Amino acid sequence: MYEPNVVGDWQEYDEHAGLRVRVHRLEAAEPPRGRDDAAEGLTYFSVRVTVENRGDLHPTVHLEDGQIDVRIGPDGESAFIDWRNSQFIEGFDVYPLRRATAVLFAAGPEASLNQIDVQIQLRVDDEWADRRLWAGGIGLDEGASHVGVSREGLACQISNFLRDQAEEGTA
Repeated sequence: MYEPNVVGDWQEYDEHAGLRVRVHRLEAAEPPRGRDDAAEGLTYFSVRVTVENRGDLHPTVHLEDGQIDVRIGPDGESAFIDWRNSQFIEGFDVYPLRRATAVLFAAGPEASLNQIDVQIQLRVDDEWADRRLWAGGIGLDEGASHVGVSREGLACQISNFLRDQAEEGTA
């Protein structure tokens, strides 16, 4: 069964040798060009998506609006995405041993930000790669332990939840 990545983990793409992606640095942050009026009353956060090339070729990478989906809270509601403040990867040639990073600004109710899912679908050389999911939350630092929840604990909780959901659907 497919299990999501924890924010901070690298995910390699089998169909694109040497190419890997990571969703990381999920943190509370104000947007650089000011808040969008539509986000009034919401708490802003940012997340980075880095594409790294460890292969021999130099693929052209696209990670633009519509290729990133951010869901928050236990019900998986859509986060407000601030497209004006976000920075995307638009047709960038990632040469060997180089990286390109997109920075996304989003917002949601503060109570829902302890559970954030980021799903991306990278486009490489005009081919769509498989969708990948990362799970994390504000206050769950990458690699750090917290009272009652550790990085491994979050991954285990997600894995158990998905396993339970799959078992309910099969009879």
